[in-house]
Amino acid sequence: MNGMFKFRVSNAKLLRDMVAAISILVDEATFNVTPEGLGLRAMDPSRVAMVDFEWPKTVFEDFICTEPTKMCINLGELLKLIRRTVKDEDIELSMDEKTGKLQVKITGKYVRSFTMPLLEASEEEVPTPKIPFNVRAKAATDGLQGAIEEAGLVSDHVRIEADSEKLVLQAAGDIMGATITFQKGSTVLLDLEVKEPSKATFSLNYLSEIMKAASATSDIVTLEFSTDMPIRLDFHQAIGGKLAYYLAPRIESA
Repeated sequence: MNGMFKFRVSNAKLLRDMVAAISILVDEATFNVTPEGLGLRAMDPSRVAMVDFEWPKTVFEDFICTEPTKMCINLGELLKLIRRTVKDEDIELSMDEKTGKLQVKITGKYVRSFTMPLLEASEEEVPTPKIPFNVRAKAATDGLQGAIEEAGLVSDHVRIEADSEKLVLQAAGDIMGATITFQKGSTVLLDLEVKEPSKATFSLNYLSEIMKAASATSDIVTLEFSTDMPIRLDFHQAIGGKLAYYLAPRIESA
């Protein structure tokens, strides 16, 4: 463990929601801590989905990092400690030089401090996928989340299609089917750019988990996809930074 770090967020809910959003894909997360901020790129164990997260130091009230270092923590354990926090509480994470443990200090009506172990950091560098996207759709997170939940009532996977006028979610189970259509310019589908009509099928388990967790962090999501290629879901962060997911398609046997 090299560099020392210490950072503080005055809205504990922001950090709690972000940790929860990342934890749906990875239990043990290796964050890159640099003097510029905090970042993480990680794949879920089955390598079907990836999360790409970045918080520049401007998101924090205080941010100190003496040299780039990796912070690997069990997110489930961290969530246990911060689950009860609310937005007007203050959270500080720092590395205890003596013990090499992570210190979590929460200041609200009273102060509580916890320590938790830092784990062996993963050396794997996950690159950003280079995908030519033919569709770019900007949507209201809550509307899209609702549609994905409805598709989940009839099937465990959904086909997402787009042409220049609309975005369509098609789900077909053994007994029931669902078609959900968003017209361009509606209150849910805020914008739609289509280079060529495209369609791809994705697991609803992953999609609904991602939408549910990430919706707490963002009102607007941009979907980018091409026929039978991974989809990118980019959740706009009003405070700055980035929270994006990539999800591999289900290739259906024709």
